[in-house]
Amino acid sequence: MGIFADRTAVVTGAASGIGLALTTRLLAAGARVVMADIEAAALDEAATALTAAGGTVLPVVTDVRSAVAVEALATRAAEAFGIVQYVFANAGVSVSGATWDVTADDWQWIMGVNVFGVAHMVRSFVPPLVASGLPGRVCVTASVAGYLNQPGFGAYNATKHAVVGIAESLAADLREIQSPVGVTLLAPWFVRTRIADGARNRPAELRDATAPTDFSRSVSARLGAWSGTMHTAEQVADLALSAIEDGHFAVFPYEPSRDAVRARIDAVLDGGIADFYLPS
Repeated sequence: MGIFADRTAVVTGAASGIGLALTTRLLAAGARVVMADIEAAALDEAATALTAAGGTVLPVVTDVRSAVAVEALATRAAEAFGIVQYVFANAGVSVSGATWDVTADDWQWIMGVNVFGVAHMVRSFVPPLVASGLPGRVCVTASVAGYLNQPGFGAYNATKHAVVGIAESLAADLREIQSPVGVTLLAPWFVRTRIADGARNRPAELRDATAPTDFSRSVSARLGAWSGTMHTAEQVADLALSAIEDGHFAVFPYEPSRDAVRARIDAVLDGGIADFYLPS
């Protein structure tokens, strides 16, 4: 992956899951990586291990919900390494439950991380990259849930649809000005990460003690039965970096999800709605 050698990348959610896998793969490809994560202890542990292994990393504790924090991240990255050519807006969280059970605090938390987190990264990192005239790539971690709507995850689905819209619009805007900066949208199915345990980093003022409903439990049980279809974070990271190198926009790691997206579009055009569940 020669395009990453001696280049700088920034990865949010870099202390675990897909973010850590992306960081590890980027370092192996010769990149310098600015690691951003809200979980200070995990970030320090990961950065220490990667540095000991010979990687060049800059860990920056960052709450991507905050425009000020992300702007500070961009400043730290520029001061340390100059122009960031590869931007990975990867941080994400999830809440579950019937759509009518999602609380105001749930909405504020998940929108802050999943949607505003991406928007802040675009706002802070894309202008200097475009102004530099250098080639680069913005990789946005969305989800199959950005195209399909599974029951029990209404808030998560909504945020990922928004993220797809941001990524597609950003790609169109960059083409409009004939920029050498491109966009890649990562849309995985379930991945073996700690996203289900994301509440460990939920701000105290937005914590909600509401117990899961029977509806939420039944959906979670059905989804849990499909654990055998999950990719590892490392597999997803490899596919993402390969897509960036090849200049591809959309990445659907779980092959059957392609058919599900087609079925959904056909159903909508016919006036109906498709069943999300994968596999059958």
